Amino acid sequence: MITAVQMRAARILLGWDQSRLAQEAGLSLPTIQRMEASGGNVRGNVDSLVKVVDAMERAGVELIHAGAASTTGGRGVRLKG
Repeated sequence: MITAVQMRAARILLGWDQSRLAQEAGLSLPTIQRMEASGGNVRGNVDSLVKVVDAMERAGVELIHAGAASTTGGRGVRLKG
Protein backbone atom coordinates (compact mmCIF):
# COMPACT_ATOMS: atom_id res chain seq x y z
CA MET A 1 0.00 0.00 0.00
CA ILE A 2 1.27 3.50 -0.78
CA THR A 3 0.21 6.83 0.63
CA ALA A 4 -1.33 9.67 -1.32
CA VAL A 5 1.71 11.81 -0.48
CA GLN A 6 4.02 9.10 -1.86
CA MET A 7 1.96 8.90 -5.03
CA ARG A 8 2.07 12.67 -5.61
CA ALA A 9 5.79 12.85 -4.82
CA ALA A 10 6.62 9.99 -7.21
CA ARG A 11 4.56 11.61 -9.96
CA ILE A 12 6.32 14.92 -9.46
CA LEU A 13 9.76 13.27 -9.44
CA LEU A 14 8.89 11.88 -12.87
CA GLY A 15 7.82 15.33 -14.06
CA TRP A 16 4.33 14.00 -14.80
CA ASP A 17 1.06 15.80 -14.30
CA GLN A 18 -2.02 13.85 -13.25
CA SER A 19 -3.12 13.44 -16.89
CA ARG A 20 0.18 11.80 -17.82
CA LEU A 21 -0.02 9.39 -14.88
CA ALA A 22 -3.57 8.51 -15.86
CA GLN A 23 -2.43 7.82 -19.42
CA GLU A 24 0.59 5.75 -18.37
CA ALA A 25 -1.49 3.72 -15.91
CA GLY A 26 -4.44 3.27 -18.26
CA LEU A 27 -6.83 4.99 -15.85
CA SER A 28 -9.07 8.03 -16.01
CA LEU A 29 -7.97 11.45 -14.75
CA PRO A 30 -10.78 11.53 -12.12
CA THR A 31 -9.51 8.20 -10.75
CA ILE A 32 -6.00 9.61 -10.30
CA GLN A 33 -7.41 12.78 -8.73
CA ARG A 34 -9.47 10.75 -6.23
CA MET A 35 -6.50 8.54 -5.36
CA GLU A 36 -4.23 11.54 -4.72
CA ALA A 37 -6.92 13.24 -2.62
CA SER A 38 -7.00 10.28 -0.22
CA GLY A 39 -5.91 10.91 3.33
CA GLY A 40 -3.14 8.54 4.38
CA ASN A 41 -3.06 5.35 2.33
CA VAL A 42 -4.39 5.64 -1.21
CA ARG A 43 -8.02 4.59 -1.42
CA GLY A 44 -9.32 2.88 -4.51
CA ASN A 45 -9.65 -0.56 -5.95
CA VAL A 46 -6.61 -2.80 -5.89
CA ASP A 47 -6.46 -3.13 -9.68
CA SER A 48 -6.18 0.64 -10.11
CA LEU A 49 -3.52 0.91 -7.41
CA VAL A 50 -1.48 -1.86 -9.04
CA LYS A 51 -1.69 -0.04 -12.40
CA VAL A 52 -0.39 3.18 -10.83
CA VAL A 53 2.48 1.45 -9.04
CA ASP A 54 3.42 -0.51 -12.18
CA ALA A 55 3.43 2.65 -14.32
CA MET A 56 5.67 4.45 -11.84
CA GLU A 57 8.04 1.51 -11.51
CA ARG A 58 8.30 1.15 -15.32
CA ALA A 59 9.27 4.84 -15.42
CA GLY A 60 12.03 4.29 -12.85
CA VAL A 61 10.48 5.12 -9.48
CA GLU A 62 11.18 2.85 -6.51
CA LEU A 63 8.47 3.16 -3.89
CA ILE A 64 10.08 2.63 -0.49
CA HIS A 65 7.89 1.74 2.47
CA ALA A 66 8.59 3.05 5.97
CA GLY A 67 11.52 1.24 7.52
CA ALA A 68 12.51 -0.47 4.26
CA ALA A 69 15.88 -0.09 2.59
CA SER A 70 16.28 1.06 -1.00
CA THR A 71 17.36 -1.92 -3.07
CA THR A 72 18.83 -0.05 -6.03
CA GLY A 73 20.63 2.83 -4.37
CA GLY A 74 19.49 5.38 -6.95
CA ARG A 75 18.91 9.07 -6.29
CA GLY A 76 15.70 10.18 -4.65
CA VAL A 77 14.08 11.63 -1.59
CA ARG A 78 12.65 10.09 1.51
CA LEU A 79 10.60 11.49 4.40
CA LYS A 80 12.08 11.07 7.85
CA GLY A 81 9.96 8.96 10.17
